[in-house]
Amino acid sequence: MGDVSAITKKDYFRELKRLTVELVKMQEWVKAKSLKVVALFEGRDAAGKGGVIKALTSGLNPRYAKIVALGVPTEREKTQWYFQRYVPHLPAGGEMAFFDRSWYNRAGVERVMGFCTDAEYSEFARSVGEFERMLIRSGIVLLKYWFSVSDEVQEERFEDRLKDPAKRWKLSPMDMSARSKWVDYSRAKDAMFEFSDTPDSPWHVVDADDKYCARLNTIRHFLGSVAYEDLTPEPIEMPPRQKAGKYERPPIDSQRWIPRVYPGALASGHEAGSPAEVSGEAAAAAEGASRDAPAVEKSARREEKKQKEKGKKGKGGKSRKK
Repeated sequence: MGDVSAITKKDYFRELKRLTVELVKMQEWVKAKSLKVVALFEGRDAAGKGGVIKALTSGLNPRYAKIVALGVPTEREKTQWYFQRYVPHLPAGGEMAFFDRSWYNRAGVERVMGFCTDAEYSEFARSVGEFERMLIRSGIVLLKYWFSVSDEVQEERFEDRLKDPAKRWKLSPMDMSARSKWVDYSRAKDAMFEFSDTPDSPWHVVDADDKYCARLNTIRHFLGSVAYEDLTPEPIEMPPRQKAGKYERPPIDSQRWIPRVYPGALASGHEAGSPAEVSGEAAAAAEGASRDAPAVEKSARREEKKQKEKGKKGKGGKSRKK
């Protein structure tokens, strides 16, 4: 369970690579036809929403595919119409927006943790359907995904985040509070589905216990939700690079090179440590590596020049005529 998958990592990355190509084709179609796509990702903490969004968007052009992950509303935003803070992040023609949590915070976290009043919740339940119908009527393709994870798998992922310093930021005091309200969150989700799982704007539930399969299944569903055609352009012929002529690069030693900690730190079998820990012997080694950088660059230029000269010679070692 947890991070154990029914498919191997090798198979996962191979299929993800294939699907990423399709996502790029889909994005080109969305741009060409000025379509507007919005995908909402909701679910329990550690259900894998972020991993799916990262896998889905990693190969896309960020100018036209943006991730929206809003923080705690400001004092000013708290006085606005509830949906107002989300509207500026909706896509224009040719764009896709992926919401890592969305306006459904009101039906989940805010409802369970008491961050909204009963009247505010009731108004949300009454108006969210019409709000989404307005989006759809405006031409937005709206997709809503709910990531369902078992309590056992969620527990394992929480423990993994506690042990891994690179993942610890994912745990917040709110996540810890949510542990004591598991059933309350389940009831809130069931109530939310009752008023927001509609024929024109349905929820698509993802089995998120197997994270690799959850990512691939979501991407396939996303691809199947927008009819697109392959607009892949013809292969581009690389034009010749401009000749240097009288241009000369500035002296290498006039530039500020960053310390060349790698590959030396790995070759020596020692960890490089954090930047703040690079002192004493490590700093001296880094400084020496930095001094060597110009020599490495000069060597690379000599090799490049040698290859050019070699390419100018024809058979028998004679130079080709220009």
